[in-house]
Amino acid sequence: MSCLAPRLMMLAALGFALATSVQAQGMHHDHGAGPHGVQEQAAGPSELPQVEGEVRRVNTRANTLSLRHGDIPNLGMPPMTMVFQVGDASLLEGLQVGDRVLVTIDQIDGAYTVLSIQPAP
Repeated sequence: MSCLAPRLMMLAALGFALATSVQAQGMHHDHGAGPHGVQEQAAGPSELPQVEGEVRRVNTRANTLSLRHGDIPNLGMPPMTMVFQVGDASLLEGLQVGDRVLVTIDQIDGAYTVLSIQPAP
């Protein structure tokens, strides 16, 4: 075997590893990226289901809202209590712990984000 054969085998292995890595990155779905690495856009609030919730905590510094919420069908999420990012800080104005609200929530850049809030009837 010539000394060129081991070098060719090493180059082929490196090429395979690089191709596999590039393919894996292209199929990575974190942070809202689609199958081709394209950023997915969130649906508009009017296209999302309104979900009933109860305000558990308002954090204006972190721009987050803790909600005890019902089923969120567009996210496949069962009822629970959790913290959400808020798409617009003005949505937090006037909210009090215990308020019953209707919210729309979507996943934006990997974060569950409240896009609209209104008082529940």
